[in-house]
Amino acid sequence: MLTDTYRHKGLRKRLIDHLRNDVGITDENVLEAMNKVPRHYFLDSSFDEIAYEDRAIQILCSQTISQPSTVAFQTQLLKLQPRMKVLEIGTGSGYQTAVLNALDAKIYTIERQKDLYNKANTIFQELKIHPQTFYGDGYAGLPGIAPFDRILVTCGAPVLPKNLLLQLKIGGILVIPVGEKVQKMLRLTRNSEQDFSQEEFGNFTFVPMLENKTK
Repeated sequence: MLTDTYRHKGLRKRLIDHLRNDVGITDENVLEAMNKVPRHYFLDSSFDEIAYEDRAIQILCSQTISQPSTVAFQTQLLKLQPRMKVLEIGTGSGYQTAVLNALDAKIYTIERQKDLYNKANTIFQELKIHPQTFYGDGYAGLPGIAPFDRILVTCGAPVLPKNLLLQLKIGGILVIPVGEKVQKMLRLTRNSEQDFSQEEFGNFTFVPMLENKTK
């Protein structure tokens, strides 16, 4: 059974203060959402002592749960409004999904690792949250459900996936880290059918986004 103690809540509040005061996260809705989501639920109990440190932590399938500052930064870049239709590429532990849920997004999330997919769904059931989850290739997106208001990629893409760009609504935003060993965080806005604007937001390191493979 998942438990969220006073100690956990205190550590989470300290993390939120760090994100606001030291990292420079300014979107109070994002900070409030992250304060609602117990990060330790998405980690093995052996990591309980470090669950609220601002660091990435290894999870199943040689993947990682992103450090909270990265989750906050990517989420802030999305400029989310309630009930927006969001596609998340890389469910992972499910933590980022839960943060999006706390922001009242309508979430569609894809994971290529079967063990991660199954575990995340178990946690979602225990939390009584209901994102639409898919086991499959993130590069393909979800063309049958598109277009999306927002698309968030939580793994490093070597090149910009055109499939995902074309699944944005006009005015929609894609946030994605692009590059090989080190990625540039990009925010792309679809201005018209063929026109996209691009902004860069510094260097990050993510696990790689793999095409046409599921495990």
